[in-house]
Amino acid sequence: MNLEEQCREYRKYVEDYLKKHYEALSDQPQKLLFDAMQYSLMAGGKRLRPILAFEFCRMCGRDWKKAAPFAAAIEMIHTYSLIHDDLPCMDNDDYRRGRLTNHKVYGEGMAVLAGDALLTDAFGIAASADLPKPEDMATAIGVLSECAGSVGMVGGQVLDIMSEERELTEQEVLDIQNRKTGCLISAACALGVIAGGGSEKQYDAACQFAAGLGLAFQIRDDMLDVIGTQAELGKATGVDTGKNTFVKLYGLKRCEELVASYTNYAIDALNIFEDTAFLKALAKSLTERRV
Repeated sequence: MNLEEQCREYRKYVEDYLKKHYEALSDQPQKLLFDAMQYSLMAGGKRLRPILAFEFCRMCGRDWKKAAPFAAAIEMIHTYSLIHDDLPCMDNDDYRRGRLTNHKVYGEGMAVLAGDALLTDAFGIAASADLPKPEDMATAIGVLSECAGSVGMVGGQVLDIMSEERELTEQEVLDIQNRKTGCLISAACALGVIAGGGSEKQYDAACQFAAGLGLAFQIRDDMLDVIGTQAELGKATGVDTGKNTFVKLYGLKRCEELVASYTNYAIDALNIFEDTAFLKALAKSLTERRV
């Protein structure tokens, strides 16, 4: 199975899993809330984080479908962050993935609540995972909370807001992106290893892979805001011109070199695993992606 076929299988599985979860709630009186949640949750996207959770579970020797609760939870948290990022009080975006943003369709109040519900529900879904070592559930929930919360993704968003009025140093830009983007990627890889019953060495290697991939992914995102088009990305481009991005810090040529360097760093971390062809191809594909 080639890269795109495997990605498609992983994407379909997590999307079907999420649809089934919300279909069971269709008779609830707060249906409008579930509609708003699913509007953004089912809007497509790369599903990179679920793919990583599935693949690390598989590489640890267990049926990758066992990671579905973790994969779904991470995608729910990622989606909530996008809904809130698009709000008028944050980035004030009108489009996401080629469609009107959540608050443009459902209003600001419902968009806030849809994000709140996705974040909260994510922990309930994650807690339903069938782990080879049940005692690891507390660790898994801790990882998810830390990566999503004040020392992780939300902390990165705060640093991003605080930086808007001044130019940042290289370390400050790294501090933002390691939290804002990198932490959920790290959670996906770590939770995949936990779902797969992996060893401590495999867990550490997954975190190393995530660190490299997270930076490569974010640098490429910053580049695409400059070189991409709205038709390709499904959202406005050029919106980060005044922000402290990697492109502003390094320039496009250096960013291209860094994407390759961090991707190679991530790939090198996989040597402890067997059958890594898919994940290596996925990491390399980030260097050339246009979406």
